Amino acid sequence: MSDFHPDLSFWFFDAMAHLDYSISLFAYNADSPRNLLSREYLKYRKDQSMQDRLSCFDGFMNWLLENHPGEYEKFPLFLQKIHDPNDMASYRSFRIVLDPNDKKPTPPAVFRVMIDEIFDKAYLASIYNGSNMAQLYTQYMNQR
Repeated sequence: MSDFHPDLSFWFFDAMAHLDYSISLFAYNADSPRNLLSREYLKYRKDQSMQDRLSCFDGFMNWLLENHPGEYEKFPLFLQKIHDPNDMASYRSFRIVLDPNDKKPTPPAVFRVMIDEIFDKAYLASIYNGSNMAQLYTQYMNQR
């Protein structure tokens, strides 16, 4: 993990934290100490995501979609949806919400797919320093 690209790994761990929180809401009371601490941690991460380099991730995802769709497809689908300005999916109260108009809770099978995608070998390999994704990220950051 020490060889992960610092910015790409931030968004990897951020997605994992939101996924963990979304699943924990099913297992624990929303006001349990575990969920309260998770919310505080996610508030801290939200503040970090506003910093200069990290705040460019949405732009990078859109640039990647337009210019390198094959690399874009390595990202978990829920991350693609959340960072797509044309998709309604988002983090709402730190939960992953794919369709805000759907009033039913997210089925557990959907979370299982998200877990499988976030630990996909191709995605994990893409966030290491020296990977093609890291090079594309550097290229994007140099262009902006």
